[in-house]
Amino acid sequence: MTSIILFAPLVGAIIAGFGWRIIGDKGAQWLTTGLLFLSMLLSWIVFLGLDASVTQHISILRFIESGTLSADWAIRLDRLTAIMLIVVTTVSALVHLYSMGYMAHDENFSERESYRPRFFAYLSFFTFAMLMLVTSDNLVQMFFGWEGVGLASYLLIGFYYRKPSANAAAIKAFVVNRVGDFGFALGILALFFLTDSIRFDDVFAAAPELATTQLSFLWADWNAANLIAFLLFVGAMGKSAQLFLHTWLPDAMEGPTPVSALIHAATMVTAGVFLVCRMSPLMEYAPDAMNVVVFIGATTAFFAATVGLVQNDIKRVIAYSTCSQLGYMFVAAGVGVYSVAMFHLLTHAFFKAMLFLGAGSVIHGMHHEQDMRNYGGLRHKMPKTFWAMLIGTLAITGVGIPLTTIGFAGFLSKDAIIESAWAGTQGGYAFWMLVIAAAFTSFYSWRLMFMTFWGKPRGDKHTHEHAHESPMVMLVPLGVLALGAVFSGMVWYGSFFGDHAQVNRFFGIPEQHAAAAAGEGAEHGEEAATAEDAGHGDEAAAAGGDGHAADAAPAMAPQGAIYMGPDNHVMDDAHHSPAWVKVSPFIAMLGGLLVAYWFYIVNPALPRKLAENQRPLYLFLLNKWYFDELYDVIFVRPAKAIGRFLWRRGDGGVIDGALNGVAMGIVPFVTRLAGRAQSGYIFTYAFAMVIGIVVLVTWMTLIGGAE
Repeated sequence: MTSIILFAPLVGAIIAGFGWRIIGDKGAQWLTTGLLFLSMLLSWIVFLGLDASVTQHISILRFIESGTLSADWAIRLDRLTAIMLIVVTTVSALVHLYSMGYMAHDENFSERESYRPRFFAYLSFFTFAMLMLVTSDNLVQMFFGWEGVGLASYLLIGFYYRKPSANAAAIKAFVVNRVGDFGFALGILALFFLTDSIRFDDVFAAAPELATTQLSFLWADWNAANLIAFLLFVGAMGKSAQLFLHTWLPDAMEGPTPVSALIHAATMVTAGVFLVCRMSPLMEYAPDAMNVVVFIGATTAFFAATVGLVQNDIKRVIAYSTCSQLGYMFVAAGVGVYSVAMFHLLTHAFFKAMLFLGAGSVIHGMHHEQDMRNYGGLRHKMPKTFWAMLIGTLAITGVGIPLTTIGFAGFLSKDAIIESAWAGTQGGYAFWMLVIAAAFTSFYSWRLMFMTFWGKPRGDKHTHEHAHESPMVMLVPLGVLALGAVFSGMVWYGSFFGDHAQVNRFFGIPEQHAAAAAGEGAEHGEEAATAEDAGHGDEAAAAGGDGHAADAAPAMAPQGAIYMGPDNHVMDDAHHSPAWVKVSPFIAMLGGLLVAYWFYIVNPALPRKLAENQRPLYLFLLNKWYFDELYDVIFVRPAKAIGRFLWRRGDGGVIDGALNGVAMGIVPFVTRLAGRAQSGYIFTYAFAMVIGIVVLVTWMTLIGGAE
């Protein structure tokens, strides 16, 4: 069953990409969409029927064999895998269905061009690569899937290849992700160097030893566990658009809107969070690296939320929202509550995909207008889209009943992260950054709703007169995702953040107190064995032993989909956080809502006045903290200068100069000399022949004498 889930999208991509002339344009769309719905159905069957106490290893084929490196292509099926399977296949299947309406008449292509089979083939290939990533049983297989989704994102972001901005955005995403992938690759190489394996079970079993190992890197000694965890997190930073490697994400909105929903909201960008949670048995032994994860995640959540406050492109607002929410997930993983990180990953997939698809419905109905300043009053023109986006907004801003488990999906998962951040950092930097980001999230989310669906129509009058609701093929996915945005938090709250025993059962984790007791028993046993060896060493020696009953048993990987060390009590502390901590996200949400209502409903002229009065701050946020300009000065311009120098001096001066010198100088000179030798007299040629014989005889004589 899991093999069908994995390979069905690949089959669809191959047939749609190479055989669409046989099955036709519509056939390619229905085939890829049907196979994705098959994968989705089987994924839910696996998720609901999974025995989490047993990790299954399903072998597919022998992949790489080189020396001691053995990387089989196998499926690792546990609770983490099952969660990612339903996220990836559900969102992808609905995006495929939605795309059949959205891409029906794309103005970037003529009706004579069959662009749709290529688009659906790219979508299916991306889904296959993502499934390969999340089902991997070793780091090499994960890296192949990691690079596969990078390739697919490049193809999808640059799908409108006639637009220079789309091509530039695709290249930018590809290059920035290569920076992160370099760190990921170094982490994999370091693990293989130290453990002689890249299988997850072997790496996890070696984690305690790595925590006591020093590794020389960049002319300094580092703790191996901390260094490797940090390098892996660098890879996660690139894929999940964390601060410093985030610049590709908003530009990726150049691709069609369904691409934004699939790649940059619910699936590819969550790969980094999945990586950190998958590597939790190693991360638990790398406290310094985890502190970096918490700091970067909290700072990203705050940074992206501030930028989202002033963006005017509807897709870019949601893109920065994604960047901010990913920061929340990393904070949860960084403080050691990996289940809560996965909880927000799951709920976020539903409401963020719905917001992106809802934005696509607005863009479709407004004839591809994306500037919110040209919207207004659309709730009567697009009532179904309005209600879907309203539900998504209620979910992302965290609307619910405080101090209960009743509320929209984001209310439960986001509050769980903020409570965990308070417990894990003792109410420090990360906690306050997330609370402030929650207020900003509420403001820009309601700003989007008020500017789009309330007020008077703005912009082109003709566009507003012809604004229309999207077809049912686009609205049905919104309805399905709305169910997840409403109910997923309440349904799975207990499994991800409830009683510790319930969370352990859901993820297949043995009870911590039993593991701790076993550890204490082992310590007492070792003390007893030492005393016994001291008293009876002679007897052991006489029996032919060496004073030890047996060699130490090989280390075993911890059981369960995630690992929380015996000293990790953050989840329990979060449950006992003060009431003001539990209520703070709700208060922040209300504050953001009230300010947005005041700015865009009560006094719509106020935002413009505030932007004029605070011009430097407004431009700072509008230009995204000037990261792009800074990187342009530090990296892009020097790289272009080096390229121009190598082109003019290296290629033009040295290479072209040498070739031109030979072709236009030496060759004509030799030709002229040879031409003079062509006198036409026989004695000249006879003389040349005699000279040649003399030279040949002399050379043979010298060579023969030398031998």
